[in-house]
Amino acid sequence: MDAFRTAAEARDTDAIEALLAEDVVFTSPVAFKPYPGKALTLAILRGVLRVFEDFRYVRGYEGTDPHDSALMFTATVDGKALQGCDFLHTNADGLIDELTVMVRPLSAAQALAEAMNAQFTQIQRDAAS
Repeated sequence: MDAFRTAAEARDTDAIEALLAEDVVFTSPVAFKPYPGKALTLAILRGVLRVFEDFRYVRGYEGTDPHDSALMFTATVDGKALQGCDFLHTNADGLIDELTVMVRPLSAAQALAEAMNAQFTQIQRDAAS
């Protein structure tokens, strides 16, 4: 999904927000339970953009279903190099209704979990406003 890629690389949260369905579900690489809803998903993505350094997408893939795509990325979190993949599913209106993120290696995933935990209070405030 080119629009999501462009918005995320530009750190344009208004553009990201416009691409999310109201009922989007975000599945985190570091939490067991998925996070439902546009406000919470956007707040989490804002937190991610605060903790990711040197973020960039390196590859994109389209699925056999036109509603599925994947974007591979690299970033740094607290000095740890990280590779990841955003798996996107869009609804009939072309809005993202599922966003699943996976990251590696374990040391970077742990650094991401710690950094996002430090963002938790701000994420809650962002989601409520």
